[in-house]
Amino acid sequence: MTQTRFLAASVLAIASATVAHAEATVAFLMPDQASTRYEQHDYPGFKAAMDKLCPDCTVIYQNANADVALQQQQFNSVIAQGAKVIVLDPVDSSAAAALVQIAHSQDVQVVAYDRPIPDVPADFYVSFDNEGIGRAIAQSLVDHLKASGVAEGEGVLQINGSPTDAAAGLIRDGIDSALDNSAYKTLSEFDTPDWAPPKAQEWAAGQITRFGPEIKGIVAANDGTAGGAIAAMKAAGVDPLPPVTGNDATIAALQLIIAGDQYNTISKPSEIVAEAAAEVAMKLVNGEEPEATTTLYDTPSQLFVPAVVTQENIKAEIFDKGIQTAAEVCTGEYADPCAELGIE
Repeated sequence: MTQTRFLAASVLAIASATVAHAEATVAFLMPDQASTRYEQHDYPGFKAAMDKLCPDCTVIYQNANADVALQQQQFNSVIAQGAKVIVLDPVDSSAAAALVQIAHSQDVQVVAYDRPIPDVPADFYVSFDNEGIGRAIAQSLVDHLKASGVAEGEGVLQINGSPTDAAAGLIRDGIDSALDNSAYKTLSEFDTPDWAPPKAQEWAAGQITRFGPEIKGIVAANDGTAGGAIAAMKAAGVDPLPPVTGNDATIAALQLIIAGDQYNTISKPSEIVAEAAAEVAMKLVNGEEPEATTTLYDTPSQLFVPAVVTQENIKAEIFDKGIQTAAEVCTGEYADPCAELGIE
């Protein structure tokens, strides 16, 4: 009799878990539209992974368009719609602490995505290694300047990401570690509000007027800010352009690298992190403990290590691996430079 009751209870528990799995609602809340990655890569990657892991689950997607108040409204809304796990890429990493507390008070779990939440531990954090990214792009530039014969003591500009983004702070720390240990000095530094390329362009234009040919390189924290800096230099008639770093491997940045206008970027297919976030979300839904590889801000974390991309390895890292195709990138004026690099 006891065994029968035990088996019945086990079947009921399994059935309940199956229902929870089949009917789970998971939210995917992204921070802004200044970068095209969220609409083109992160959300499609997350949705595709969720469709495989849980075809009957409901996935709610929202983008806050860099508005802290809007993201809070969206956060409250998805909880009201029954979300049991929220994958959150915060507009403001500090403000997101209150969101985690709200979620936990209602038995909702939070997966910090891309940008960490330093002040209150989330249930898990999934991202690329942002500090490693900053260090890698800056060290790549330093090595290039040295190989190009740029004298010790020459200067570079540093364009960081949003001051409200903890991931931007990690990227900045990585950049600082590389530049501080180099033979080159930082002429000036800027934190770009909302990662907005026009704001990076405006600031860079002022620095070009201020420093002119003293600028031997620019360490930009992502491709958007890099594009802004490059646009400012072209508008000012700078020729040749000093090397500019980037991060995200957007199509526009890949084209600039192929054309020789941008020196490097970081290949970090967002789908990798999005898929990992979906796997973590489903483990949390099912009451399982996701496997962490490290801990960051007292939060179990899984961090991925990306690759630096320059003209020298763009074919191997981007096209041979199928991250982008020549048909998508090698259009118009970029067709001939692509052909010169063997990208067809």
